[in-house]
Amino acid sequence: MAFPLVYVSQNVRLREEVTLKQFLECGKIVGTHGVKGELRVYPMADSPDFLTGFTTLWLDGGRTPVKVLSARVQKGVAVLRLEGVDTMEAAQALRGRLLYVNRDAVDMAPGEYFVQDLLGLKVINADNGQLYGELSEVSPTGANDVYHITFADGSIKLIPAIAQVVQSVDLDEGVMRIRPLAGLFDDED
Repeated sequence: MAFPLVYVSQNVRLREEVTLKQFLECGKIVGTHGVKGELRVYPMADSPDFLTGFTTLWLDGGRTPVKVLSARVQKGVAVLRLEGVDTMEAAQALRGRLLYVNRDAVDMAPGEYFVQDLLGLKVINADNGQLYGELSEVSPTGANDVYHITFADGSIKLIPAIAQVVQSVDLDEGVMRIRPLAGLFDDED
């Protein structure tokens, strides 16, 4: 079944107002390390190294700041020591909680985006404005991320997150413009 063509004028704003979250999930406390209150934190970022660069992280969705006393990477997780958490029992009480980072504390290079900001973007053809669907998921693969686009009929198509395909991202407009590789969205018989 062919996807019906929907054209979007380049001058039409697809989102009325964009509100980017100030505090973003950056890790989940998955356990303790040692007996002095260190925490094992599974990163919700490209690597656990990301979590070692902050002096303050946040709990409770960004409502409770916690000072990071030390941070290192060990076996694919970040090991953090937080102010006020100095026993294994105190660390164990935080197990399962999410840590957040203030977006203002993160230096991003041009062309880098938080995954949470990309989710929900309208994905359109960079050449003719055809609306393909909405970016619904991002999968890391090692070489490059893969973007999942959910079409209006519920089908999901995958595109590589490479410069050859992704032409531009406009968070204010809520749009990702792509130029699909030949055969990427062709219907299968």
